[in-house]
Amino acid sequence: MRMIWLALAIWGAIHPMYYFIQWFQANGWDIMAMVDAWHANAASSGLVWDLTIAAVTLTIWIVVEVVQTRAWIRLLAIPATFCIGVSCGLPLYLYFRSAPKT
Repeated sequence: MRMIWLALAIWGAIHPMYYFIQWFQANGWDIMAMVDAWHANAASSGLVWDLTIAAVTLTIWIVVEVVQTRAWIRLLAIPATFCIGVSCGLPLYLYFRSAPKT
């Protein structure tokens, strides 16, 4: 499963970034304009909130487990979640979490 988690993290990084970069190239490199686009209608706003709540939940889970395990490398899943998306951060965290115990 560990390699599946890694493959999903890579896919979750590349696939969304393809669309983000396309959007930035067409509309300029304005983050606030992208945030406005995310709230273009009720459906997209609902999706933004769904992903935001999932990202916050994942972050709390990561922090709680890292405090318990002292596996600091796992914290890298937090910026992956907020800079790329849950599609990268969650499988990346599962990849780190599934490392063999030493």
